[in-house]
Formats: sequence, C-alpha cells, structure tokens
Amino acid sequence: MIHLLDKEEFHTHKGIIKTSEIIGKKFGDSVVTTTGHRLYILKPSFYDKIQTFRRPTQILYDKDIGFTLFKLGIEPGMRVIETGTGSGVVTAALANIVKPGGHVYSYEANKDFSENAKSNLSKVGLLKYVTIKCSDARHGFEESGVDAVFLDLGDPWNVIPHAFKSLGDGSNLASFSPTINQVEKAVSTMKSEGFLAIETIELLLRRIRIEDGKSRPETHMIGHTGYLTFARKAKKQEE
Repeated sequence: MIHLLDKEEFHTHKGIIKTSEIIGKKFGDSVVTTTGHRLYILKPSFYDKIQTFRRPTQILYDKDIGFTLFKLGIEPGMRVIETGTGSGVVTAALANIVKPGGHVYSYEANKDFSENAKSNLSKVGLLKYVTIKCSDARHGFEESGVDAVFLDLGDPWNVIPHAFKSLGDGSNLASFSPTINQVEKAVSTMKSEGFLAIETIELLLRRIRIEDGKSRPETHMIGHTGYLTFARKAKKQEE
C-alpha cells in the first residue's frame, strides 16, 4: 500500500507506474506499467494497512493474533490492557475491534518502541482509541475492571498477579510465550492467582499449492512461533 500524494512514480518488479495515472480511478480499475504489465487497484484491507507499519520489534504472526482476539472475546466497546506494545500490531488489531466506544491501554517500557507504535497507529487512524503508556507493566496497571488482558513479554509470571487485579470478574487473560519453560512458569502463576479454564495451544499454518491435477501442501510452512495460554478470572470466594 502506498500514499499516492507522496510519490510521483511507483516502482515495482513489473515496471513503473506514474501515480498521476492512478489518481481518480476507482477500486477494481487497472493501470499498465512501463513494461506492459496490468496491475489492479484494490481497496486496502486492514491486513494491508498493517503491512505499512515500521517494525523495529518482532511481531506476532497473523495466525496467533486472530485466534487470540477470538479467544479473548474482543468486542466493540471493550476496555483492554496490553503489554508490551512493540510495533503496535496487536494494539492496532485490538483497537480496530473495540472502537469507537472501547479503549486499549498498552504498556511499553521502551520509549523508542512506544513512540514508533504511536506513529504506526496514527497512520491507520487508530491512535485515538489507544493510550500507550511508557511504563513497566511489572509495576502494575492503573486500570481496573477491564474486559481483557493480553501479555506479550518475556516474564509474564511477574505481571499475571497485576492482570488478575485489573480484570473484571469472569474476564479473559491471554499470554504469548516463545518457549515452553516460560509457559510452565506462567501457568503455575495463573493457578496460584486463582485463574480458571487455563489452556495452552500452538497454531501451525500451512498453505496449499493449488494446480490442476497436482495440488499439494507447499514445501515451506510457518511452524512454531510461540505458545498461547488462555485463562479466565473467577471471583475469589471468601474463606
């Protein structure tokens, strides 16, 4: 995706397009490059817009983000806590759903990352639905009674107790970890805090190459990216 007013020419491996030839056309129309290739003008999806983000940090894969949103039950109007912000990809995905009445509170200890995430979110018109706090989540959250919490940091067990305090009763927690050792400590902490319905999953993505008479899975696939652990907060019972 490009912003036409920023460039006079758009260079591709299939030739060059003068942006003046695109302005004024409708989605679905086409233009011909200098090498004779026909390219179509398509409306960018939210997925396409996210690809324009500057990414100084590693981001979650779409397969993990999509399932997490589904399992957390994210809906318009919800208030959600996230840590850490990173490049803001998950932040944007959350904000795109909770808008216009909801809000995302994202904690990021690295100032450079938080400023970059703000820029990325502004680019897709979502910053007004997000509050990015340059703060270490290990010191706790300022919000209470939120609808969901998502954790993406190396030591989630140090933040899970804060998540329990900030979540509303019956609300959902999700944590992403690259290694099983991290998951073990995270799950142990979830149990000690009183979380229920704890489950850990791993998602694998395999594309299929479709050709008449010889369709098959592609040779390469997106295998392990990380483990997703989900849990629900139950109201603590008085002894």
